[in-house]
Amino acid sequence: MFAQVNSLGLFGMNAFAVQVEIDISRGQPMFEVVGLPDAAVRESRERIKSALRACGVAFPVARVMVNLAPANTKKTGSVYDLAILMAILQATGRLPALPKDSCFLGEVSLNGSLRPVSGVLPMVLLAREQGIRQIFLPADNAYEASVASGIAVYGVENVSQLLDHFDGEHALTPQPAYVPTAVEAEPVPDFSDVRGQNFAKRALEIAAAGGHNTLLIGTPGSGKSMLAKRMPGILPEMTFGESIQTTNIHSVAGLLNPRQPLVTVRPFRSPHHTISAAGLAGGGSIPHPGEISLAHNGLLFLDELAEFDRRTLEILRQPLEDHTVTISRASGTITYPCSIMLIAAMNPCPCGYYGHPQRKCTCSQNQVQQYLSKVSGPLLDRFDLHVDVAPVCFEDLTGTGKEESSADIRERVQAARKIQQQRFTDTAITCNAQITPDLLRTYCPMTDRAQQRLKDVFERMGLSARAYDRLLKVARTIADLDGVETLDLRHVTEAVQYRSLDRKYKTHT
Repeated sequence: MFAQVNSLGLFGMNAFAVQVEIDISRGQPMFEVVGLPDAAVRESRERIKSALRACGVAFPVARVMVNLAPANTKKTGSVYDLAILMAILQATGRLPALPKDSCFLGEVSLNGSLRPVSGVLPMVLLAREQGIRQIFLPADNAYEASVASGIAVYGVENVSQLLDHFDGEHALTPQPAYVPTAVEAEPVPDFSDVRGQNFAKRALEIAAAGGHNTLLIGTPGSGKSMLAKRMPGILPEMTFGESIQTTNIHSVAGLLNPRQPLVTVRPFRSPHHTISAAGLAGGGSIPHPGEISLAHNGLLFLDELAEFDRRTLEILRQPLEDHTVTISRASGTITYPCSIMLIAAMNPCPCGYYGHPQRKCTCSQNQVQQYLSKVSGPLLDRFDLHVDVAPVCFEDLTGTGKEESSADIRERVQAARKIQQQRFTDTAITCNAQITPDLLRTYCPMTDRAQQRLKDVFERMGLSARAYDRLLKVARTIADLDGVETLDLRHVTEAVQYRSLDRKYKTHT
């Protein structure tokens, strides 16, 4: 007796189709699974036997051979349990031939109930592309799977429900398609709480409007972390495409909120400085996404940048340029997207008071140089804005004036992003920070005065080609905030102000 059932597998973010083939024949009773299964897949044999007993179905006393095709692809996890069980029921005649456009996935428990699995959304999206019209999976995964329109999603509590469904006794009801609604996001600190710091606030507004990487440099207590943690409140809204991309990553990582199957708020990740390289970039025998990818389409905040392990930080260099991180293992190579906005904060020296207007720095010039050199020049060059966060003065702290709210800032940011969306229609670019060098001349037209100022700055400050490109992109964003298409002198002049590492700290780096 032979049967074949459709299922799905996942390696990193790459979903792939799996055909569960089963042959039941006479011979020494056995139950074998082949097709490069890992330990979790092989253990499904005992789970399936127990689940069938719990449902009152006798396991065949015969030679049972299961093949997970394609046989040259590694199969991991418990996602194939349900498909194997359904193939057994079909091969033994307990169920009629299953529809060819159906698919099954999920973990089976010993009592016959179904447990949720990670990475459901990427698999369901692939199933839809391959012509699958109905998919059966654990009830706890149904809400997430319903994000994919055009495919009937059946949430199943236990195996008995499936038996009743295909026996025609109690038909399962498809999960209604998920319709995105406005969700109440977790409260985010507001910029109106920050007294003073108008220069830093303006810089962060520019960063949010153009998706620019930003480094905040300042003395202890100047408000660097306070400012960065308010960034989520001014980030622009996610597009539906961005939501799907980010949701796929969080689904693979098992981090989705069951009540909110679609990520609609830009991620904000803030790992501790003791994080390992694998934790930042992703890793493991079956590589899972790291903090870089979990912040995809959102913000990654690295506080106390100089305290991170230098080798860990160097991992950021290529992903910041390519917007992807590739992890190679013996089992295969996985590429995770990581289009992020990086915000970092650090002190200017070990004691923290280099350049402070009142307090004297106790560090030697050599100590300052060693401290700044903890972050390599190539990595620092990947920050579009270098912002000096000055100490807060007494008048700002005790003033009664009302500070601008995050909502007001976000309104301007959103308007600038709309301009960019229209500008980059039919391209892979989503914001000014992603403009490639070959397109800078097209998207960043300048007046003669602006071009002359840029030339003077380039020669005087000895900028690298990368720094020149980034300065031009920042000027582009400033012009978008002003609602003008051509870069003028004031846009370039303001952009130059956000290159403090090329000015104030140049002699120490």
